[in-house]
Amino acid sequence: MSETPRPDPASPAESAAQLAAAPEPAAPESALPRPDTPRMAASEVAPSQPAAAQPAAPQPAAPNTDGIWYASYPPGVPHEIDAGQYASLTHFFDDCTARFRERVAYVSAGSPMTYGALARKATAFASWLQGAGVQPGERVAIMLPNTLQYPVALFGALKAGAVVVNVNPLYTVRELVHQLKDSGAQTIVVLENFAATLEAALPGTQVQRVVVTALGDLLGEGLNLKGRFINFMLRHVKKMVPPYRLPHAMRLVDVLAQGARAPHAPVATHADDLAFLQYTGGTTGVAKGAMLTHGTVLANVLQAKAWLGKQLEATAETVLTPLPLYHIYALAINALIFMALGGRNILIANPRDVPRVMKLLRHETFSCVSAVNTLYSALLDNEEFRQRDFSGLKLAMAGGMAMQKAVADRFRAVTGKSIVEGYGLTECSPIVSMNPVDLEHLAANQACPEGSIGLPAPSTQVRFRKDDGTWANIGEAGELCVKGPQVMRGYWNRPDETAKVFVDGWLATGDIGIMDARGFIRLIDRKKDMILVSGFNVYPNEIEDVVAMHPGVREVAAIGVPDPVQGERVKVFVVRRDPALTEDALIQFCRQQLTGYKVPRLVEFRDSLPQSNIGKILRRELRNEEIAKTGKKSQT
Repeated sequence: MSETPRPDPASPAESAAQLAAAPEPAAPESALPRPDTPRMAASEVAPSQPAAAQPAAPQPAAPNTDGIWYASYPPGVPHEIDAGQYASLTHFFDDCTARFRERVAYVSAGSPMTYGALARKATAFASWLQGAGVQPGERVAIMLPNTLQYPVALFGALKAGAVVVNVNPLYTVRELVHQLKDSGAQTIVVLENFAATLEAALPGTQVQRVVVTALGDLLGEGLNLKGRFINFMLRHVKKMVPPYRLPHAMRLVDVLAQGARAPHAPVATHADDLAFLQYTGGTTGVAKGAMLTHGTVLANVLQAKAWLGKQLEATAETVLTPLPLYHIYALAINALIFMALGGRNILIANPRDVPRVMKLLRHETFSCVSAVNTLYSALLDNEEFRQRDFSGLKLAMAGGMAMQKAVADRFRAVTGKSIVEGYGLTECSPIVSMNPVDLEHLAANQACPEGSIGLPAPSTQVRFRKDDGTWANIGEAGELCVKGPQVMRGYWNRPDETAKVFVDGWLATGDIGIMDARGFIRLIDRKKDMILVSGFNVYPNEIEDVVAMHPGVREVAAIGVPDPVQGERVKVFVVRRDPALTEDALIQFCRQQLTGYKVPRLVEFRDSLPQSNIGKILRRELRNEEIAKTGKKSQT
């Protein structure tokens, strides 16, 4: 596969927002640990199953869904995995980089980094951390977009026995202060484009060591003329590096040079040691740190690898990585699962700039891609993307949000391949379920029911809890609950929040779903997003799926707004593809597809919809706007 040639002067100059405009998860936050806390296993911070916080109650009868999914497993997929194949993520990293040493692991702005080079640089960073006094169990924050520096810092921190705290580079000062204080991070690696935000956030945190890097720093060895040119352009021509003052900060290139000369003392990390404090994107409230151990993350990698079997092992696959690696979805799939396959990652810093993405891909081919519904939709709207040769595409994956049928159908029509959906959440490292993967027949994808998020992964138990506390049977709706080796140990220093989501050892996800007789799961919606119209439950995903089928609609979000008679009524916010689309025409279209109480009563056209950095549409922000409008009306 060809490498991207040296970019033109403007090509690397993706704006600061471009550099970080990538996805992130969503969950709550935690309390401040003691600064002198030594090495910590997850069990020392919070209970793995806080059932003690729940009053003892009679156990409801087991549902008739237990284990029915095994009969639908693809041939050769085991019911259980051997979670003891690796002692830790460090063991996994060392094994993969040794086996695939000569293969290219990552490509950024046309510059490759082999697995061997990644191993050397990660070890150098680990050695520097150790020399700087970083102790096993100490938190190291990484505030980087999709650049070559990210995997170096990630695996270097893990090799030093540290706990990685992934930080969204687009965070505001307030958000960054919260995460740094909450995690107790004492070291942070930051791209210089976002150093000014860090400078403002540092007072009152425990951060003692700051490592700053520039986009071009690792794009070449020796003089690295290409990288120097890119850095000059970003700083002095594009003016994309705001002034900052961090007098005690060190440059990453100097850190790696020092570390390469220093001895590395291997750290004996174990499965129950913390690997990540993975904060959610805050779409459900204040961000909390999910405690993911080496064992939970490794279990998820092995579950996915078992699911794929040997289908992607014959050749070195190239995976397009437009979602940010600091997000749990891309972290698990692109950085870890494809590392197990010796894959090659094409790093995209800003997936929302689709013309720029297409320019980067003109001299590239990829066999796999992971993305979210909004990104697939944006790519399909681009003529250059539609004209690409997709004969080499083997696997297109979707997660993070519901995949709309209209988008999935368009993708199949353009590429000849179906998108394989799965389901996960930060608290599960993240994969819970996956649709069967049959790469030889991916165009048909006949084995998967429409709208399915798949079957529970190997070694994973899934049930659905009804409102009365009993378990739902086949075809009955309930809150999806999970057990498995990939489930987090709890929220960082938040035993109260942990107790809320663990009931009798089951993790309650907040998602409402149904399991059919073959074991396939279909999500209805988020529990908190449900709309109540005259006592009837209305699920926004269903409304959005119908509205999105209208050819004049580009994006849509549905929420409930207060109604004095019905309790709530459905309102949709729409970004038009066809400027001539009217409210009446759209409502009439919905009447043909939805029963009366589900039909939107209000339509608001907008130029854009609020999204998380991963591209998930934020209904919560739209609801807050409506609440604010209602408050203002009541005051007049």
